[in-house]
Amino acid sequence: MRTPALAINPVPRAALADIPDEAVEHGEVFTRDWIVGLILDLVGYRPDQDLSLLRLVEPACGTGAFLGMIAQRVSDSCHKHERDITDALEAVMASDLLPRNVAASRALVERVLTAEGWASDSASHVAQTWVRRADYLLEQPLDTQVDVVVGNPPYIRLEDLPEERMNLYRALWPTMVGRADIYVGFFEAALRSLRAGGRLGFICADRWMRNQYGRELRRLVGDEFALDACITMHDVDAFEEQVSAYPAVTILRRGVQNSAVVADTTSRFGEAAAQDLLSWIDRREDQPLRKETFEVARMPHWFSGDDMWPSGSPARLAVLEDLTERFTTLGQTPGVRVGIGIATGADKVFITRDPDLVETDRLLRMSMVRDTTSGRLEWSGHYLVNPWDATGNLVDLEQYPKLRRYLTRNAIDLRSRYVARKSPDKWYKTIDKVEPGLRQRPKLLFPDMKLSSHPVLDKGGEDGYYPHHNLYFITSDVWDLEALGGLLLSKVAESFVEAYAVKMRGKTLRFQAQYLRRIPVPDPAALTEAQKEQLIDAFQKRDVEAATSAALDVYGLTEWPG
Repeated sequence: MRTPALAINPVPRAALADIPDEAVEHGEVFTRDWIVGLILDLVGYRPDQDLSLLRLVEPACGTGAFLGMIAQRVSDSCHKHERDITDALEAVMASDLLPRNVAASRALVERVLTAEGWASDSASHVAQTWVRRADYLLEQPLDTQVDVVVGNPPYIRLEDLPEERMNLYRALWPTMVGRADIYVGFFEAALRSLRAGGRLGFICADRWMRNQYGRELRRLVGDEFALDACITMHDVDAFEEQVSAYPAVTILRRGVQNSAVVADTTSRFGEAAAQDLLSWIDRREDQPLRKETFEVARMPHWFSGDDMWPSGSPARLAVLEDLTERFTTLGQTPGVRVGIGIATGADKVFITRDPDLVETDRLLRMSMVRDTTSGRLEWSGHYLVNPWDATGNLVDLEQYPKLRRYLTRNAIDLRSRYVARKSPDKWYKTIDKVEPGLRQRPKLLFPDMKLSSHPVLDKGGEDGYYPHHNLYFITSDVWDLEALGGLLLSKVAESFVEAYAVKMRGKTLRFQAQYLRRIPVPDPAALTEAQKEQLIDAFQKRDVEAATSAALDVYGLTEWPG
């Protein structure tokens, strides 16, 4: 039974300012034929099916990079199933904004079908019906009867669009948050058009998987769809022109998440290697495969929610997912807390090295990033000027004349801060309150930015320090912090941060609380005495290799994938 014709969202394109042609042209990146073939195979669009009964959508067809091969496959299918090509009039719907692209795509479809032996008037009729000028995001199918959506959506920043059109896009497709590229809207529109079991196959920049503006799209995928495959192609010559798009082929499905194929490719990945990869996927192999041209693994699950999707080799991602399944994360471990040091809003005022600046009991010894450089906490002599009492209230300045005089001298700077403008009567508060007892608590400190995992122990007590906001800290009622420090010094723990964290210039990692909380850890009570001793010894000696070896033993692993 043929899929019914689609309802079209009746947004009047003529009432809106057009996207400038140069912005559309700049956003066009044309895909090589063998990549198109790989995507069509991955979504199951093959001639052995009766393709005239399916509905395929190509939302930004350009000059026909996908349409040529789609036309070939539809033709082959019609021959195989003894159908006339006009039986496939409703099998494909392709659109583009530029009239010349529409004309080029129609001409291509007509040439392909004519070469396949179909009558020229039938070929022309099919080409005219399949390809139309339209804005996919405004003239989008409203029902869910689409079987397949494929393509290479355009790369256009929202700020390059006319404001009225941009606002309408955002209203229609709410995953387009922040400084999103327009392709985010194409993902959402395509996903929402799929019938149950329908598939999307895009080659597109993979930034949305890991940055802030992709969070709502990740949430949509995690809540309502399934990732079938993600093939990273950063070094592959995938396009007709050289572009720095960091692309990935992503196959998504409307349905329940099952296993997910994750592959990474090298610069030598080409048509033959793509067929090898496809064969591995079609055989439903479970054993990871590593070749000169690609590496692939099948993961039993995929990641949910709006958190950034992890990056790394397929083998490493599979191990990370396995550890997450078998162990409790640091953030979910009872008796463990991950936090950040104090933000003052005016470090030049609230941080000092002068021990006589204010009353002694208004100074807290403070740990700074520089104090952790050696792997031992070596205090640089910094104090926090503390305006808070032990109950969490601001002190009465009349009771502290030195503190009052000092803060009053700096009142202009302090009152100009946002936190002070919100509460003018509390103009001398820091952004964060000082937490009673935190200075005395033993804690592991992590500098915010570091090339490798670098936990440092603050033993606490009367000789403890209050952490600055460029330091993250871990406290625990259940762990020996030196044993935990050994675990977190390891390459295993570092790999979790590396997989999720935003990479800075020079491969610097961000050891922020949100990433530290994701590290899975065993129940400390389940560790043997020998395992504890190995972790503690590695931590005390700052021996990353020994820490990694001890961590592998704790996690029940024999090796750590590269």
